[in-house]
Amino acid sequence: MEERFKCLALLGAGALLGSVSSVFLLKVLSRGFENRRNREAENFDASKGFNIAKDANHRMPGLDLTDEIVSEQLTRNIQFFGTESQRKVTGSYVVVIGLGGVGSHAASMLLRSGVGKLLLVDFDQVSLSSLNRHAVATRADVGSPKAQCLKKHFTSICPECQVDAKVLMYDASSESEILGGNPDYVLDCIDNIDTKVALLAACYRRGLKVLSATGAGARADPTRIRIADLRESRNDPLSRSVRHRLKKDHGIESGIPVVFSLEKPKAKLLPFQGTNGEDENPSDYQIVPGFRVRIIPVLGTIPAIFGQVMASYVMTQLAGLQVQTEPVINLDTDHYHILHQRLIEHEESVYGSAMEVQVDVEEVMYVVKELWHGRSARDQSLNDGARGMWRSVNELMLVRWDRTKPASVSNLILLKFKETKQRNRVLCKAKYL
Repeated sequence: MEERFKCLALLGAGALLGSVSSVFLLKVLSRGFENRRNREAENFDASKGFNIAKDANHRMPGLDLTDEIVSEQLTRNIQFFGTESQRKVTGSYVVVIGLGGVGSHAASMLLRSGVGKLLLVDFDQVSLSSLNRHAVATRADVGSPKAQCLKKHFTSICPECQVDAKVLMYDASSESEILGGNPDYVLDCIDNIDTKVALLAACYRRGLKVLSATGAGARADPTRIRIADLRESRNDPLSRSVRHRLKKDHGIESGIPVVFSLEKPKAKLLPFQGTNGEDENPSDYQIVPGFRVRIIPVLGTIPAIFGQVMASYVMTQLAGLQVQTEPVINLDTDHYHILHQRLIEHEESVYGSAMEVQVDVEEVMYVVKELWHGRSARDQSLNDGARGMWRSVNELMLVRWDRTKPASVSNLILLKFKETKQRNRVLCKAKYL
């Protein structure tokens, strides 16, 4: 009998706790919806008959972090950035152009992170084959404009965010419509060279902050994705063409950050076949001149990661959080073999023997990439050091820091040839003093 009373008491306590929780939740939700209705009423201009918050030319202050629902939805971001920095994010306006595998994921995460206003731009429609990499599209969305598709789904994720969708192509005639309104950031997720170059040049000319995505197709290694200046990008035909065109047509050589992969493409454009199954001229089937018709094989995870990287970069920039990006170092195994061999030759030349070399090629790779980030120990500029590694590996070598100790992982530094010669002369002079 006593156990029955205990069980009944526990059941009663559980029911009471559940009721209290439900009442509290209902109060919070009702208060949140009431606050939202009050804001909408304040933003409604009865004399003009439209909602001011939806006027594309009017910059709203962003999401209201005092709203219980919004605050709870963004609580992890608030804990990470702090309230004031999160307010900078929620009060920002970001334009995303190109809403495929990269752009849809970038826009989706910006929305989920509380960006207050988004402009989504794409002239294309959702296709069945794009579902392997799109952030939110379903089979029911196939055939609908990508911009409208994202806006529809975004409304259910964060209805407080002002999302505008434009189904149009970026060009000179639409530049003001798309880039007007003083956006805080522009995300270039376009895969057409002409359009991409025109957009980047316009942003550069207008002084707008822009982040550009290069080729994400035909890659499989997410660990090779980097953010750097356009001049630093490698192993990417798209960025190479864009870099050339920007310099040639607009005199722009640097100042545009890009997301790219150090990985060499693992596949090429597939041959274009017509309805009869035979190879045909792709340009005969172009709906829009200059846009690619042939297919690039795409592993859906890589464009998604590109988009996530872009969103993370933009969020931290908007919040004022300084993040040191990974330096661009992409030497293949042959280069590390060369550096290892140089170390052995230097040891034999200076010390008469290579017996005290205690590193192999893998350890040389660790020292160069992880300890010295591909730059001379005397180089104070991380980015320039990485560029030096790219462009002139023949000028770098590993030498001992302490001449009295073996050439081990903890006793090797990376120097340029001329720096090594200067150092040896100084040490030799000191030896005979």
